[in-house]
Amino acid sequence: MATVRPFKAIRPAKDKAARVTALPYDVMNRTEAAEMAKGNPDSFLHISRSEIDLPETEDVYCEAVYRKAKANIKKNLDSGVFVEESRPSLYIYRQEMDGRSQTGIVGCVSIDEYRDNTIKKHELTRIEKEEDRIRHFDVCGMDTEPVFLTYRDDKKIRKIVEEYTVKNEPEYDFTGEDGTAHVLYVIEDECVVEQLCDLFASVPSMYIADGHHRSASACAVGEKRRREHPGYTGDEEFNFFMAVIFPDTDLRIFDYNRVVSDLAGMTAEEFLSRIREKGFEVKKNGEKAEKPEKPHQFAMYLEGSWYRLIAPDSLIPDDVIGSLDVSVLQDNILGPLLGIEDPRTDKRIDFVGGIRGLGELKRRAESDMKVAFAVYPVTVEQLMEIADQGRIMPPKSTWFEPKLGSGLFMHRI
Repeated sequence: MATVRPFKAIRPAKDKAARVTALPYDVMNRTEAAEMAKGNPDSFLHISRSEIDLPETEDVYCEAVYRKAKANIKKNLDSGVFVEESRPSLYIYRQEMDGRSQTGIVGCVSIDEYRDNTIKKHELTRIEKEEDRIRHFDVCGMDTEPVFLTYRDDKKIRKIVEEYTVKNEPEYDFTGEDGTAHVLYVIEDECVVEQLCDLFASVPSMYIADGHHRSASACAVGEKRRREHPGYTGDEEFNFFMAVIFPDTDLRIFDYNRVVSDLAGMTAEEFLSRIREKGFEVKKNGEKAEKPEKPHQFAMYLEGSWYRLIAPDSLIPDDVIGSLDVSVLQDNILGPLLGIEDPRTDKRIDFVGGIRGLGELKRRAESDMKVAFAVYPVTVEQLMEIADQGRIMPPKSTWFEPKLGSGLFMHRI
């Protein structure tokens, strides 16, 4: 059963929250991070991407980068940009974007439950990305960004959250530069905190929606602390890491689309012919851009025209992973026709989050790429089914929006 534990958050002073909050560290490169933080010394990017405060020649993974992040945390604590809670608490965090909201609980979860798969995964991690956040968390002495978890909706938990937000005023309520509203409640009633912890103890599993590298890195740092403190009791903060936990019914997964740099030596006509030979129905839409309306439909942009591709039933396996549209596309077009055998490593393919729209796919296909594909998005239920089976989703399968606000809370370990 799932453990959720209150903690003493380090978070922005109320009047600083909007200036501090940034996008997560891994959705931009160094240049973009520097531009986003320009003119704002309070931006959390000075911590999550602290290389922006060092000379451009500095290795982004060198020790100086992690020491700079630690120094920036201390500076912000000393100046009052950040405050540290006097007692452990849970938090209610609501995000609103494009008329849709998602409301979750901010607390700490157990590294042991990550290891025993009570907290379930669906992605592989890359060792270099893990090592970066391991060193970042270790040197800073805290989890600086939460993991994004989900669970199957629980009516009792939802009722408590809804009643608390109706009866109490939020600590923060602001809209970020990207148009996402961030609303945070500090749960000061210890009885409510205890009720929520007890209810989560009856939740069979939680699932990582976003943040596999942060989870793995936080656990690695916790285990390092255990080795350094062989007399640990299991109650120390390093045995837990920070998460925002949303009910599955609040979440929406966007499509995660593909662009490819060439047609593997084929002309456009030859490529279209090969797709038809595979059994796909191919309809030319010209300049009319239409997102896939249901599973096993694809939108393709090639040489100035949009096409709708429909996969026949014969190409859809009776398997939750194989039937995902990212798998159908990979197994029937990207792999056998375009030679993209491993999309994790092949330099000819790139990925575009569906939040950017079909216009971005067209732009890429007309600039640095040759062909673009839009897929029907994975559902949260499919994600949980795959995780329940202990299996791994294809790379770049899910794109969650809105992204968590980075800098709203940190957890000292």
